[in-house]
This record gives sequence, structure tokens and C-alpha cells, in this order.
Amino acid sequence: MERERLRALVEAILTTARSPVTAEAVAEAVDDPSVGLDVVGGVFEELRTEWETSRRGLRLERVAGGWRAVTPADMDAELRAFHGLQQKQRLSQAALEVLAIVAYRQPVTQPEINFIRGTNSAAVLRTLLDRGLIRMAGRKAVVGKPFLYRTTKEFLVHFGLDRIEELPEPEDIAGGEGSDDIDVN
Repeated sequence: MERERLRALVEAILTTARSPVTAEAVAEAVDDPSVGLDVVGGVFEELRTEWETSRRGLRLERVAGGWRAVTPADMDAELRAFHGLQQKQRLSQAALEVLAIVAYRQPVTQPEINFIRGTNSAAVLRTLLDRGLIRMAGRKAVVGKPFLYRTTKEFLVHFGLDRIEELPEPEDIAGGEGSDDIDVN
């Protein structure tokens, strides 16, 4: 397959995909032995550079082990107006606290979360489960066998992370108390 056709195919896949796109998935879809992971990976990097330097309405970002096309943050207001979106979905302070505990301590149980927060977190956990930001990851082998919670791929996508290891160190963000809510869409 010629490189320009591959670039066009990757662009088409990125703009129609509902979740992050991996080089493996593209190589498999092409089904051409000359198009390996290194070739597809090179196309992703070329597109990322081209889209960033040409001031386009799309950017290419690496999240959750794949790539996705996103709009620049400075176009948010106009895009929301065009699509008739009134309000951003926001996470409450309690949801952010629980999500941070799960992200940094995973796998973690509800009693452990309750102990850290000093309050019952059952309703917040349900909300985060409903939004797909956390998931149940089995049970802890202790008395009562409480559920273990972990973050999801959706968490990585929402927060623009490729891997959970990209989370900043807690000490680096400790000074950010009282900051605005974080958008989740």
C-alpha cells in the first residue's frame, strides 16, 4: 500500500473511531505484509506533527494505549455553541477525591476509601461506576471480601493519559487545592 493512501486511511479511521486507535488495529485492517507496526506508528507521528504545526481544527493525541483525534481546547466555546451543549458535566469535589484515591491506590476497597476520606463513599463510587471511570476488579481476600476498584480505559481517555503511570506525583499537585472542577467530557 502506498504511504499517501495509508495516511488517508489512518486519518479516516481516526475521525470515525469511537475509541482510541492502535497501530495494531490499523495494521490488521490493512492486511498488507508491507505495512507493519513501525510503518503505521510512523504515520501516526507524521500526522501528529502535521496537525499540530498547521493550526488545524484537529489534534492527534496518544491516550489509553492508542491514538485519538481531538479538537483544540481553545475551540471549546464555539463547538459547544454549535452543538447546542449548555453545560459541561463536572465531577463533584467528593467524586474527584474518590477518583484520586482509586487512581493512586488501586486496587482499593470501599472501606479503605471511606477511611481515607473519613466519610461513606458508596454513592460517589456508584456515580463513578455509572460514568465508567472506575470498575470493580474482584474482591479482596479479607473478612467480608469487599470489592476492589480500579480506574478504567475511559478514565485514561477522559483525562488524556496514555498510561496510569503518567499521573503526576501527589506531591507535585498538592498545592492545587481549591482549584476548579475538572471536566469529564
